Amino acid sequence: MSDSENTLPAVWAWEQQNGGQFAGINRPYAGARFDQALPVGQHAFQLYSLATPNGVKATVMFEELLERGYSDAEYDAWPIRIGDGDQFASGFVAVNPNSKIPALTDHTTSSPTRIFESGAILMYLAEKFGAFLPSDISVRTEALNWLFWQMGSVPFLGGGFGHFYYYAPETVPYAIDRFTMETKRQLDVLDKRLAETRYLAGDHYTIADIATWPWYGALALGRLYGAGDFLQVQTYENVRRWASEIDARPAVKRGRIVNRVWGEPEDQLPERHDASDFEYRTQDKLAGQS
Repeated sequence: MSDSENTLPAVWAWEQQNGGQFAGINRPYAGARFDQALPVGQHAFQLYSLATPNGVKATVMFEELLERGYSDAEYDAWPIRIGDGDQFASGFVAVNPNSKIPALTDHTTSSPTRIFESGAILMYLAEKFGAFLPSDISVRTEALNWLFWQMGSVPFLGGGFGHFYYYAPETVPYAIDRFTMETKRQLDVLDKRLAETRYLAGDHYTIADIATWPWYGALALGRLYGAGDFLQVQTYENVRRWASEIDARPAVKRGRIVNRVWGEPEDQLPERHDASDFEYRTQDKLAGQS
């Protein structure tokens, strides 16, 4: 590479072709790009999302609440196809000005309450229903420690490692090496913690696990970025034990497929409006899904 190619301009200028796979939708500015209202279903909770790791956090949380018997947690889940730019519709931007999924509205309040950012959604639902966030101050704090660890760490995994290893239009060895090292360090942090405890907060399954599993659990199970061998995920035995245990939960099996619009047909449920939406898949298939 020549010196001129290594020299940054005095002022950055946006070149759309430099966005790689997301060049068609990424912009250096925020806000709505077109007018379109969001659909609203019959339930109090309206979720607008996609089954990416961040989206799965929200659908797993709803399904866990329903599994535990909180019938008031029924929800409508609408797909937001981020590759098509649905997140830039005026209705979605009104719920999440950051134009990222998941986004949620709660219609049980005097005027609909908007909740955006996956961690905020998990905390909101945990506090509203009094579930998956223990009241004991020490255990609650430990759960929040790990929840915010995940929120702060995962950009290095997703936007860092995932982007340069899987999505970038060209191989950048320095970037891959830098973010691989950080991703493996994070896996080691989790592995050491899970050598001591069953779940991240201790004996209790909490929103910390629900937030962390779709990213690091999927990575440890070899489902993310096709990077299992590259990262030698099999060496993180405690993370894999934890990931497999959560993977087997019925609510997690359901939550994984809500708003999913790719993969095998039996692994997709683009919209979810009622528990009966899962009935087309037999219980045997649901139990056998890994």
